[in-house]
Amino acid sequence: MKKYTYTEKKDTRSGFGAGLLEAGKKNDQVVALCADLIGSLKMDAFIKEFPERFFQIGIAEANMMGIAAGLTIGGKIPFTGTFANFSTGRVYDQIRQSIAYSDKNVKICASHAGLTLGEDGATHQILEDIGMMKMLPGMVVINPCDYNQTKAATMAIADYHGPVYLRFGRPTVPVFTDPDQKFEIGKAWMVNEGTDVSIFATGHMVWKAIEAGELLAEAGINVEIINIHTIKPLDEEAVLKSVAKTGCVVTAEEHNRIGGLGDSIAQLLARNNPVPQEYVAVNDSFGESGTPDQLMKKYGLDTEDIIKAVNKVIKRK
Repeated sequence: MKKYTYTEKKDTRSGFGAGLLEAGKKNDQVVALCADLIGSLKMDAFIKEFPERFFQIGIAEANMMGIAAGLTIGGKIPFTGTFANFSTGRVYDQIRQSIAYSDKNVKICASHAGLTLGEDGATHQILEDIGMMKMLPGMVVINPCDYNQTKAATMAIADYHGPVYLRFGRPTVPVFTDPDQKFEIGKAWMVNEGTDVSIFATGHMVWKAIEAGELLAEAGINVEIINIHTIKPLDEEAVLKSVAKTGCVVTAEEHNRIGGLGDSIAQLLARNNPVPQEYVAVNDSFGESGTPDQLMKKYGLDTEDIIKAVNKVIKRK
């Protein structure tokens, strides 16, 4: 098992803030909109540097999406910012009709996704957003794993023409990827090569998969871990190549088991190479209030849950 270490933990939303500032420096067409959550979205540095390119919309998320769509007509590249729940569920009609259907160049940037929003509870912990957004034709869906990858992804989507959903989170997590990485939309990242099982993980679950892989290696199980930071378009070639070697799959995501990364993998394998698969995901339920660690453990998204899924799926080979 390849060894990964870290010296600090940072929240992925801060990676977004840093990436937005760099994207703004690189391209003067980049603008930002926020629904009264500047601090939570870490937009302060961008606003300080480019006050004339920032629009405070207030608690009017549907209006924010409409304004963002309109700004693209004049050549602007708008980045919208609010919580993932309000970036998707609250404004799905506006995104579908005004952004996705007309292929507008809007970057929908969504913080506080998943259970790790924590104490704010089920009303804010959206677990359906990946499924909602990936079903929209033409929508790119990205879910990076740490601060550095989120920063790189934010900069990369500014150069991509078309609607994008960028998902990130609130808690501090290990920073273990290259600070100077080149982010490629739709290109999976091989974290560790292995032969016994393929673990496809996304977002905060990538580090959990690494922890599980180290413990499984001690037990003699050689895992292949692949970071699926771009859920749509899915890197089908990387998935199929890995599964052809290992013959079984575990998917790990901080999302509902229905409609997320696991379903995308399952659909691909059903068409090409059906193999045993286990899901590490929330089992079709809402969340609740609690600390991120408490919730990840209660809802089956911890390192031990990945280990259990690996042991189970290998027996099914």
